[in-house]
Amino acid sequence: MKEPDQEPGAPELLEHAILGEVPALDALEVAEEAGVDVDRARRLWRALGFPEFAGERAFTAADAHALREVSAVVDAGALDDDTAVNLTRAVGQTMARLADWEVANLVQRIEQIEASDDATGSRVTTALRMVDQVQAPFERLLVYAFRRHLAAAASRVEALGSTDEDLHTIDVTVGFVDIVAFTALSNELDEDRIGDLVEVFETRCADIIAAHRGRMIKSIGDSVLFVNDDPVRALETAEQVISVVGRDSRMPDVRAGLASGSVVMRMGDVFGRPVNLAARLTAVARRNRVIVDRATAELLPDDGFSTRPLPARPVRGFGLLEPITVRRRD
Repeated sequence: MKEPDQEPGAPELLEHAILGEVPALDALEVAEEAGVDVDRARRLWRALGFPEFAGERAFTAADAHALREVSAVVDAGALDDDTAVNLTRAVGQTMARLADWEVANLVQRIEQIEASDDATGSRVTTALRMVDQVQAPFERLLVYAFRRHLAAAASRVEALGSTDEDLHTIDVTVGFVDIVAFTALSNELDEDRIGDLVEVFETRCADIIAAHRGRMIKSIGDSVLFVNDDPVRALETAEQVISVVGRDSRMPDVRAGLASGSVVMRMGDVFGRPVNLAARLTAVARRNRVIVDRATAELLPDDGFSTRPLPARPVRGFGLLEPITVRRRD
């Protein structure tokens, strides 16, 4: 059986199956079809994260339709050009990661099928069948999930204490959890094992964060950043991650840092002193332990927790810092 890259016409077959049409327009034609100038078309196309195709027939009627719809919103005055580009970039970056994630999972499933009694003898044939079976329901799931997350995000602007002066600023507890000695570990394990380890770590963290009504901001391989409007729930999140990851003999040790205060929300990310401090505190924490800053310690109820300052030590970007350990009262 030929490998995927040896099967003739495989990329074109898959592209056609997914897009539903063959690219037939160049950049000038797609801009003309959409009724916009080429500069706006190029700016939005770049914002989606795609390279420019000068003179190539790399665009479809769907590309022109999407461009026309975004431009109509700008022309109607609902958005200005910069805001439209920023929103387009957000969609592009999110969809790029989602597509890579989805394809990686589907490739694994295709390999399982081709190793079973249901094998077709061609990975491309199996992939085309999977596109036909999976694409429509997951496109509907994508729209549904986006609407649910959009509603939740809009609610957080008020619920997380945003000020009237700056709706991007919120007061939260920021949590940072990372795998101890990940670089050394990744040098010891093969690629499949390290990939499985990171996937399990991210999945468990995401489930625990959601269960405690927090929000996972991002994962960076060996670390996860999350926020919660309740410091107690943030602490419980970190403790449970340590319980289900760090104390699992099949998984590496982890450590966590928590810091509370005002952060700025931009492009789905958070920025500010608590974010940087939470990350720095993980370097102070012992294996499978949580360390918090003074602001977080002061927010925890006295009748439920006892805190103990550790010796002050230099922390990059913060000078001498006194980290604090937390224990639950009996």
